[in-house]
Amino acid sequence: MGYYLNSPSAFSIYESEMKKPYFVDKTDILRELIPLVEAGNNHVCITRPRRFGKSIMAAMVASFFSRDMDSRCIFDSLNIAKRDLDNSGMDYRKYMNQYDVIYINFIEPANDAHSYEDFISSVREILQEDLREAFTDVRFRKNGTVTQDLRMIFSQTGMKFILVFDEWDCIFHKDYITDDDRKSFINWLAALTKDTGYVALSYMTGILPIAKYSSGSTINNFLEYTMAAQPKFSEYFGFSDAEVDMLYSRYLKNEKTPMVARDDLRFWYDGYCTAGGTKLYNPRSVVLALMNNCLASYWTSTGPYAELSRYISNDVDGVRRDVALMVAGESVKADVEEFAATSMEMGTKDEVFSAMVVYGFLNYEGGKVHIPNKELMDEFAKTIRNKKSLGYINMLAAASDRMLQATLKGDTKTMEEILQFAHDTETPLLDYNNETELTAIVTLVYLAARDTYYVEREEKAGRGYVDFIFYPENPGDDGIILELKVDDTPEAAIRQIRDRKYVLKFQGKMAEKKRHVGRILLAGIGYGKKDKIHRCLVEIA
Repeated sequence: MGYYLNSPSAFSIYESEMKKPYFVDKTDILRELIPLVEAGNNHVCITRPRRFGKSIMAAMVASFFSRDMDSRCIFDSLNIAKRDLDNSGMDYRKYMNQYDVIYINFIEPANDAHSYEDFISSVREILQEDLREAFTDVRFRKNGTVTQDLRMIFSQTGMKFILVFDEWDCIFHKDYITDDDRKSFINWLAALTKDTGYVALSYMTGILPIAKYSSGSTINNFLEYTMAAQPKFSEYFGFSDAEVDMLYSRYLKNEKTPMVARDDLRFWYDGYCTAGGTKLYNPRSVVLALMNNCLASYWTSTGPYAELSRYISNDVDGVRRDVALMVAGESVKADVEEFAATSMEMGTKDEVFSAMVVYGFLNYEGGKVHIPNKELMDEFAKTIRNKKSLGYINMLAAASDRMLQATLKGDTKTMEEILQFAHDTETPLLDYNNETELTAIVTLVYLAARDTYYVEREEKAGRGYVDFIFYPENPGDDGIILELKVDDTPEAAIRQIRDRKYVLKFQGKMAEKKRHVGRILLAGIGYGKKDKIHRCLVEIA
């Protein structure tokens, strides 16, 4: 065993994961990888957003194939072993622990380094030490490179390797990396994997698709699988509805006092869509919610999100307007293409949205992007409320505490003043001539409500659809049902709430949660296109 060659760390990581209470077995991916290994010289790069299980899968692949392990204690009880032979006659035991595996999670050397040279020299030196200690009978060149050492091993022994590279692109997010460093790293990976006889399989994961620099220096031997563009391998990253159902059943058996409802997992963490149309949950967030018996935002908005928010603040290509619409729950058209790992320089709105899809902040489906779930919606709302550089939409969000309190008090004068400010500002964000854009403005001026309410839009309720329902998280707080009308009165809005029995939806949801609430407030907002005046009314149900 070495540090990178047949490392015990992958085995330890996956064995630990398998013993956790909310483990999901994804070992069927091995049945798709084994034929690639058998054929040899295959290269796969699977990219997914953060927190989608990429590292666990990489550790699983390495621990399955590595020859210095005895992995029967893990895999003999998992899906890969439930059928000794599949329809093609494949026997998984012929491949388990039969290969020399080079397993590198690039996060560790990237975090330890202070420059690109620190990073790459550490990786090269450790890997070369592993190879020369393991293959003492091979005649190596005195000052040979890692690639030359691997070629020497193959030419003298016929030995092939499986390369498992996790978080291949993490080095690109380090402050000390330059564009030239990025190109050097791409070239190093290309030299290690391209046109070599010693590779049975390269299995690489990361967030960013592989950058394309030039035909002579790119890793164009890799088949890339992104969530938005290729359906293959989609079922192995993220949780499906069926898998979350299974975990939730386990949760109900494990917890004496369950505090998480099944529908809430969908509301908080679902909403991602693969190229094949499969809906997926953020796996890490689901697991942590069940382990902690608590719904919360487990997403950490560091690194790239801080950079992307700069593009929103600067309103690159008018991106701010569309972000406001998405915070209101709308989908917006976007031409999403692969976001290369070359730089964070983005000159168009589509490039900004493409980056957001790659990093997992937005979902792409049917030619449109949208914010996938409450967890991410809260991140966007936090950005809007905290960044004064967002200008107009930040000012509206800053007024949201006053708007919520005015609604709870029935202070319609203040409500109308805030809405009028939204309309009369010198640089209005939206055209404000249809109900969709009125809805976006109302969403912004109620952002503060997300701190203490579940806010749902256009839910089927009674005999129609209601614009907003504010479900209180704290027992005893008032609930709010809000209806909007363009070229109609707030009285008509409240009449619709009553006639279509929207209150039944609210009461049913609160009964399901076994949560006591205070008053149920009915709020109507009307806007006249001709006189451009807002009128508000609040009544008790």
